[in-house]
Amino acid sequence: MNAIAAVPVAVAAPSSREKGVRIFVIFGRLVLAGIFLFASYSKMKPQIPVPWSPNSIETSLSMFAMQVDSYQMLPPSQVLRVAHFLPPFELFLGLWLLSGIAPRASTTVTLLVLTGFFALMIRTYALGLSINCGCFGTAEQVGPRKVFEDGSFFTFALLVTVGSYWLHRVKSRRMAALNPLSAQTAS
Repeated sequence: MNAIAAVPVAVAAPSSREKGVRIFVIFGRLVLAGIFLFASYSKMKPQIPVPWSPNSIETSLSMFAMQVDSYQMLPPSQVLRVAHFLPPFELFLGLWLLSGIAPRASTTVTLLVLTGFFALMIRTYALGLSINCGCFGTAEQVGPRKVFEDGSFFTFALLVTVGSYWLHRVKSRRMAALNPLSAQTAS
């Protein structure tokens, strides 16, 4: 029997800081999931009072394409593709965040998406484009309020992502303390 494996290792219980970060990350993932699920829903829901169907979703996505085009960033051939990709991707991202599967990856992807949205709002506002955001299915103009809102989402996602990585690091250290042989072979 290996002498190292026979020695019991005392592992500290999670600190109050770790518990607080864990609660914040879970809460943050739920909030971000809600944002993305609502954004997806608002872009795909039927624009007129008709039942949900593939045709009504197609019509809604085509109407969303007009908002995508108003940002004047994409060639016309790409506008429809982006408008048809973004809402289902937001739905996927919202469900992924909600599931808790691979939290570092899901929060990182969320942060990257929100970085892009925030940069787009800054660019649009800086260019003085007077357009509707298209973010949550409302006719809200891109302006200082929208830039602040997207900046807040970005900052929140950044904190949740940093928390996810921090928790992973703490968990890895705890696992290494439980199994010193794996820590020796990993180094």
